[in-house]
Amino acid sequence: MEDVRNDQGGNFSCTSCSKALTGQRYILREEKPHCIQCYEQVFANSCEQCKEKIGCDSKDLSYKDRHWHERCFKCSSCQGSLVDKPFATKDDALFCSNCHDEKYAARCDGCGKPFNAGIRKYEYHGKQWHEDCFLCKECREPIGSRSFIPRDQEVCCVPCYEQKYAQKCRKCEQAIKRGGVTYKGEPYHKECLVCGNCNGQLAGVKFTSKENKPYCAECYGQLFAKKCCRCTQPITGFGGCKFISFEDRHWHSDCFVCYKCSVNLVGRGFLTDGDEILCPECGR
Repeated sequence: MEDVRNDQGGNFSCTSCSKALTGQRYILREEKPHCIQCYEQVFANSCEQCKEKIGCDSKDLSYKDRHWHERCFKCSSCQGSLVDKPFATKDDALFCSNCHDEKYAARCDGCGKPFNAGIRKYEYHGKQWHEDCFLCKECREPIGSRSFIPRDQEVCCVPCYEQKYAQKCRKCEQAIKRGGVTYKGEPYHKECLVCGNCNGQLAGVKFTSKENKPYCAECYGQLFAKKCCRCTQPITGFGGCKFISFEDRHWHSDCFVCYKCSVNLVGRGFLTDGDEILCPECGR
């Protein structure tokens, strides 16, 4: 580190020009004395701004091996002093924080203004917003940390999306958030699509309808299906069930048998004896 001194005696001279330094100001560099003129000519740094030497009587401000006079250390845009202030560089030029942000900082896709240092920003699908500019497209309130749903290249908060865009259950008219089912082209919550008789949920089970009301297979069979003349159970047709009809009487295919020998009569001739059906052999 250089040491500026004012010698009061002795007989010594400048290392560079041999000028006597007795009674003169001088600077020690690596323990060797130099007169002020030689020191500034040989060792002083040149200012990046004005290109002049930074003399011993001037403050030398440095940044990454570059040097400035105190008066020259200023913003390249607004010319404001950067001494003891935060600054940034771009292509070797110095800028105060405000000018750097105005010229080079990323800009909000909402308001078009730059993101100043330390400001929180929200990013989504390659775009970025200030916290106060990342808004729901419907209510225009900041999304903040709330959940949102994309809509037409913008975003909606969940309440607005459910109110305006989500499918509504045909029964309760509330938004279907998850687990919806469709019946006759209309959406329902799983818990809202129920049997018109027993109120059991129909999602995932076999069901049919009667007069636009859905019924589970069991209730439909008990309420509306024809009854088998042999086993008396409903003939619902579920699961590909086949049945035989004759003179307003009905049988399951497996129940259409001779009432005496129990041979199956599907596709065969048969005789009747009152309410009974018989194979030709038993009918003789």
